[in-house]
Amino acid sequence: MLKIGITGGIGSGKTIVCDIFRQLNIPVYNADNEAGKILINNNSVRLSLIENFGKNIYLNSSEINKKILANIIFNDKKALNKINAIVHPAVWQNFLSFVQNKSCYNYVILEAAILIESGFHKNMDYVINVSAPKDLRISRVKMRDNITKEAVLNRINNQLSEQERIDFSDFIITNDDKQLVLPQVLDLHKKLIINSSC
Repeated sequence: MLKIGITGGIGSGKTIVCDIFRQLNIPVYNADNEAGKILINNNSVRLSLIENFGKNIYLNSSEINKKILANIIFNDKKALNKINAIVHPAVWQNFLSFVQNKSCYNYVILEAAILIESGFHKNMDYVINVSAPKDLRISRVKMRDNITKEAVLNRINNQLSEQERIDFSDFIITNDDKQLVLPQVLDLHKKLIINSSC
């Protein structure tokens, strides 16, 4: 069974691509969603975050303070590295648990916005980058999150550049509203099945 990493910049359309893979009956682990659950449900992660950032990082027992967390993530590189050092190992262990009973599949997917920054890409058999032009990504995120262009650019500038992601990738899926995404995913699906040993 192959482990496939899917990444892409904010607004590139990773979710759409992963939804197609799900329709093809491929298990997809969404690292961002699972990390959110881990922040709440994993006691050692919770205690480490409170120890490092104070009780205010949580609103209550079932809710992270998103405003404080976003402020740390987008404005304090050192603090972000500390959070990542706490959360990433827990996410990786959770992914390994997810994979454990999936040996009957040709491949599984780990979807992560920071697949490369987290180092998870090193444990993947292949990496797919979902690519879209910057202007299109900005307009998608502005509409999706109801935020300003400046706020979107701030997020984009906190991520790896498109070229850096491409340099780490084995395959590119282009989601530019011109090329159809479905045929690209189906073609890639065939290649991955051929390369898997299942």
